[in-house]
Amino acid sequence: MSSAFTTTVLQITTGSTETVTDLTPDCQQFLARAASGRDGLLNIFVPHATAGIAVLETGAGSDDDLLATLHTLLPADNRWQHRHGTPGHGRDHVLPALVPPHATLPVIAGSLELGTWQSVCLVDTNTSNTNRSVRLSFLGQ
Repeated sequence: MSSAFTTTVLQITTGSTETVTDLTPDCQQFLARAASGRDGLLNIFVPHATAGIAVLETGAGSDDDLLATLHTLLPADNRWQHRHGTPGHGRDHVLPALVPPHATLPVIAGSLELGTWQSVCLVDTNTSNTNRSVRLSFLGQ
């Protein structure tokens, strides 16, 4: 029988551009091993001060719309008090207040319970840090 709590860490390379990376296939693969047909919760957590987790539609432009919205709300300019790194990097440290570094989602019979168009995504606007860790944790009965 599987453990009530199982966790793993993904290593994601986001590259040198702002990205929305779909983690849904990784979540599904993890749950295939960890949940074994059980009900529970999947927690997705990115332990970085400049990245977040979002649940949104991808592939139809919503991921690009999210990045455009973040550019409008958090311009990459010199207004930020946090000034180390690339110009406008202070905005990257504000990102997790708008796109939190975690999400907890229901798992039913071992499958992630998402809506038709929903995906689990890593949102990363920090082009100076291209390597991200994402912790997936399943808590189930």
